Amino acid sequence: MATPTDVDDPGRRPDPDPGTGGVDGRPISPGGSTPARRSADPGPPFADWVRRYRWCLDALVVYLVIRAIGILTLARFADLRDITLGKALTVWDGQWMLAIATHGYDGVPASLTDARGIHTADTAYAFFPGYPYLVGFLAKLPGVTPFGAALTLNLVLGCIAAVGAARLGMVCARLMSRRSPIGPAPERATGLLLVVLFAATPMSIVLNMAYTEAMFCALATWALIGILEKRWLLAGVMAGLCGFCRPTAAVVIGVVVLAALVFLWTGRSSAEVTGADRARAVAAIVLSPLGYLTYLGVVWAHTGSPTGWFRIQTEGWDTEFDWGVAAFNFVNEQLVNSAEVAPTATSWIVLSTLVMLGVAVWARLPWPVLLFGSLLVAQIVLSSGLMMSRPRLLLPAFVLLIPLAMALARARPVIAGLVVVPIVVGSSWFGAHMLTVFPHAM
Repeated sequence: MATPTDVDDPGRRPDPDPGTGGVDGRPISPGGSTPARRSADPGPPFADWVRRYRWCLDALVVYLVIRAIGILTLARFADLRDITLGKALTVWDGQWMLAIATHGYDGVPASLTDARGIHTADTAYAFFPGYPYLVGFLAKLPGVTPFGAALTLNLVLGCIAAVGAARLGMVCARLMSRRSPIGPAPERATGLLLVVLFAATPMSIVLNMAYTEAMFCALATWALIGILEKRWLLAGVMAGLCGFCRPTAAVVIGVVVLAALVFLWTGRSSAEVTGADRARAVAAIVLSPLGYLTYLGVVWAHTGSPTGWFRIQTEGWDTEFDWGVAAFNFVNEQLVNSAEVAPTATSWIVLSTLVMLGVAVWARLPWPVLLFGSLLVAQIVLSSGLMMSRPRLLLPAFVLLIPLAMALARARPVIAGLVVVPIVVGSSWFGAHMLTVFPHAM
């Protein structure tokens, strides 16, 4: 059985089979975190398959139900605001994604502009190609439109991210069971509650929009699982693909590379770490940055400058590292002077994320997960740009909610319900408000 120190001990390699409930490869019993012994007679193959993958099926059901609530709420808001649901799901950056998918980077209509209202030959290159190109590929299938391809793709990617969230929650609950001040928590319940919190983050509506959040969350979550379970090829491939998705992939890449280096260093004299293990860790180091560096190279070739992408982003969207000055001024101004719901709520979301980060440190979240969450929050909060996009950009930091998921898993079901239901309702309302009432980009 895996112990809470497995993530730090390169000599212990849990079973990599993602179809099981525990880190050590044994299924988790439906009633809690205790690994169940497999019956001598597993029964019919289908029943055995359902038993083995019950955690996965539960995660999908929970995710789809919560996202359906969000979509229905948005549909009601859209109807009352005299706009279509389709338009609400493809606003702002969604228009860029669909345009790149349809016309390519050089054929994007001039009506699409940056935050200054300017369109140049370089503007479209601010958006990474992974998601729009995949949408464009699917749209070439008979009877498939770019709109349909975008929303269907994100439905699938969101489900993959949800299963990853459940798996990550179970793995972290196992690893934190003895060393965290929270104490042991039922693994399966922790995983499902993390799926609930992931599906009900304040701007989780973007998981169903023509945006990159679903893709990024799916790739980043499974990269973290690869690290914790020492499945280095999984971690490296996920990080490499993430590099084609969005600039925050730099965080995923950094964590995977560092974790692989730590594994190689701590396992250099361990007899239990084989040459194949070391080769896979080296492969993860090599694979991780390929996607990110490839796209930066493409933009370099287009602009003639090695810093071409950063220039486009800074000039078009005023995004640059400013040590949190813009975020501090925004939060201070909105909490003191604003009478609008959206900017005030955004300010509280930023502050709440910082509190979550502090709790994650206190709860001793496994260091790769904690480092990912910390660097992601730092990259978003310590940069300038459109402040109203912060709730969306901070969505992948849902991993910092693992201590809350563990606490809710330990609580009585009534108490957990009293916490979860308002979160789901509030998320559905906030997402619909931001897309139909709030007039500016997010």
